[in-house]
Amino acid sequence: MEKILEVKDLVIKFKLRGKILKAIREASLDIYEGESLAIVGESGSGKSVLTKSFMGLLDSNGWVDKGEIIYKDNNIAKYNTEKEWLTIRGKQIAMVFQEPMTSLNPLKTIGNQVKEAVELHQGLKGDDAKKAVLEILEDVGIQYPERRYKQYPHEFSGGMRQRVVIAIAVACRPNILICDEPTTALDVTIQAQILKLLKDLKKKYSLTTIYITHDLGVVANVADRIAVMYAGDIVEIGKCEEVFYNGQHPYTWALLSSLPQLGVKGQPLYSIKGTPPNLFNEVKGDAFAARNTKALKIDFEIRPPYFEVSPTHKARTWLLDKRAPQVEPPESIKILRQQWRRLNG
Repeated sequence: MEKILEVKDLVIKFKLRGKILKAIREASLDIYEGESLAIVGESGSGKSVLTKSFMGLLDSNGWVDKGEIIYKDNNIAKYNTEKEWLTIRGKQIAMVFQEPMTSLNPLKTIGNQVKEAVELHQGLKGDDAKKAVLEILEDVGIQYPERRYKQYPHEFSGGMRQRVVIAIAVACRPNILICDEPTTALDVTIQAQILKLLKDLKKKYSLTTIYITHDLGVVANVADRIAVMYAGDIVEIGKCEEVFYNGQHPYTWALLSSLPQLGVKGQPLYSIKGTPPNLFNEVKGDAFAARNTKALKIDFEIRPPYFEVSPTHKARTWLLDKRAPQVEPPESIKILRQQWRRLNG
């Protein structure tokens, strides 16, 4: 597959309360045309900040300090005017935000809100634009689109509003669709429906999709690759099955151990102890070291490079250095690996 977007040693900073916060720390990431990539990590790990930088949506107090974001041979990290970003935002890269009620205008009908995107990005007007809107509403699973076209956001359920937000993003005809926690506020049944919908739309509209989530379980059936993010950096990346069943970074182990399906009846669910580092301060060594019960001395001193596990899988952990002692993963990770071996002979 060809690369559609490259992130190279990206540094993003914010000025908050008179101090500088380094939200993204020399992060690098390749995204391939037609794939589904999931970026996972706890809240505050930098997932949304990273992807918002692809569209010029950083807050006014944030900026790209160093590094590159290469899209179609252009370093869009250097864009600094709204005119430049409007050539990317929507028509090239679109985003589905996590709270649909705040993404929709309560004073405009659903049809008119989708129609605005159709007119702006597809150049259609009048009856042609309305026909396209009705088709898109049907594509996203909204029944009786003619009637729904005239209704307002408050007349829709949470799951239906999320479908409308997806419809608006798809109406832009983007190459890349970013889904920021698209199922967070929805019940389990609706979550599954929305994820299937996104999977179907990806195929129909030839999209490259990026899922942002704190829940590895959510993306198990929709992602081709998973990038694990912690404290503003990508600490592990690989194919979905490589990260799930052969994860190497202790933070990946911790996220996987937190999956409810790995819990034991009668015992409390696993939780990651401690808190992420303060990014107002310079992070020394492996950012996860203070929360890692298996941390080595070097983890507190020197930031680990990426070590290759396979041509498609790498992790930023000293445990993969050939000089490192053998460290056993948690029991839950061993169970996952056993399941994988049974499923794959």
